[in-house]
Amino acid sequence: MEGIVKPLPVINMGEVMKEKLTALEKKWILYDVANSAFTMMVSTIIPIYFNQLGSQAGLSEVNYLAYWGYTISISTIIVAILGPILGAAADKGRKKKAIFAATIILGAIGCAALGLVKEWLMFLIVFCIVKSVYSLSLVVYDSTLSDITTEERMDNVSSQGYAWGYIGSCIPFIACLVLVLCSDKIGLSQMTALSLSLVITAVWWMGVSVPILGSYKQRYFITGEEEHKNILQQLGISLRDIVKNKKVFFFLLAFFFYIDGVYTIIDMSTAYGSALGLGSTDMLLALLVTQFVAFPFAILFGKLSQKGISEKLIMIAIAAYTGIAIFAFFMTASWQFWVLAIFVGMFQGGIQALSRSYFAKIIPAERSGEFFGFYDICGKGASVIGTTLMGLVSQLTGSVNYGVGVIAIFFVVGLVLFIFSTKQTLENA
Repeated sequence: MEGIVKPLPVINMGEVMKEKLTALEKKWILYDVANSAFTMMVSTIIPIYFNQLGSQAGLSEVNYLAYWGYTISISTIIVAILGPILGAAADKGRKKKAIFAATIILGAIGCAALGLVKEWLMFLIVFCIVKSVYSLSLVVYDSTLSDITTEERMDNVSSQGYAWGYIGSCIPFIACLVLVLCSDKIGLSQMTALSLSLVITAVWWMGVSVPILGSYKQRYFITGEEEHKNILQQLGISLRDIVKNKKVFFFLLAFFFYIDGVYTIIDMSTAYGSALGLGSTDMLLALLVTQFVAFPFAILFGKLSQKGISEKLIMIAIAAYTGIAIFAFFMTASWQFWVLAIFVGMFQGGIQALSRSYFAKIIPAERSGEFFGFYDICGKGASVIGTTLMGLVSQLTGSVNYGVGVIAIFFVVGLVLFIFSTKQTLENA
C-alpha cells in the first residue's frame, strides 16, 4: 500500500512462535504495570485526598461529589477530542515514541504535583490534566501493540499486559495504603501520607515505563503524500473508512455498548457497596480481591485465545457480564458483594485485553494511532452514559438494584452487535 514503510528489521519469526514472551513483549507489558498504579489511586486514595482538601475548605459533601463528577466528565471530553488527533499525529513518520514518552513524563510529573497542591480547586485542575494525559498515553500505548508482536500473538500479549497490570499495581498501592493507615505511628499526618502516596505512584509510573521507552521502535507508520495531509482532513477520511469497513464499524458499536457496561460496574461499585452496607475498608479489600482474581483469569483468556477462538471468548465474557448484572439486581446482602467482586475479576481482564488485541488485528497497522483514538472514544466516552442511566433509574425507582440491573441491556445489545460484526468480511480501510 502506498505511503506505508516498514524500515526496521522484521521480527524474528522463530523467536515469536515460541510460547515464551520475547524481551520486547515483556517490556511492553510493563507499561500496563506502570499505568495501572495510577488507575488504582484514582479509584481509592485520590478521592480521599480531595475529600480532605474539600473538608478543610468547608466544601459540602454534595458539592464534593458534584465537582468530582464534573472533573471526570471534563477529562473524558478532553480525551475524546484530543485522542484521535494525537493518535493521527503519532502515525506520521516516527513520532509515536516521542509522543508516548511526552505523555508519560507529563503524567508522572503531574501525579507527583498533585501531592503538593493544598487548595481543592487547583487540585481538581491538576487532576483533570493528569487524568487526561494518562488516558492519552493509553491511546498511544494500545496502538503500539502491532509494532511489538505479531498478529498471532496479540491476544496473549494483550492479556498478559492486563494480567500483570492487575497484580503489579497492587505493589505500590499496598505500600501507599500501609503508609496512610499507619501514618500516625510513624509521625506523619494523614495529609502528608496521602501526598507521599502520590509521589510514590508517580515514581512507579515513570520508573516502570523506562524499559519500553528505551526499546520501542515504530515499525508501521504513514509516509509519503499521506504524511503531509492535514490531521483533521486525515481523521475525516478515517471516519469514512470506518463506516465503509463494516467489520470495524460494527465492532466499535458493539464495544461502545458492552464496555460501557463493564466500566459502569467498575465506576459504580464503590457506591453500590456503600448502599449494601460495606465499610470503606471492606470495599478496599474487595477491590484487591478483584485484582488478584483478575490476574490468573486474564492469563487464562490469553492462553485460550491462542487456539484461535478469541471471538468466542469475547462473546463468553459479554454473556458472563450480562449474568453479573442480573446477579447484582438480586443482591440484598453485603456478602454477595464479595461474590460479585470475584465474578467481575474472572472476566474483567479477558474482555478488556481481547477487545484491545481484536481491534488491533482488524485495523490498518500504519494508522493504529488514530484508530485507537476512536476506540478510546467508544470506551471512555461511553462510560458516562452507563453511569448516568444507572443513576437515573436508581432515582426513579428508588432502588439501586434496578439501576445496576438495567446495565444488562448494554451487554445484550453489545453481544448482538458483536456477533453481527464477526460475520462481516474484513476490508482494508
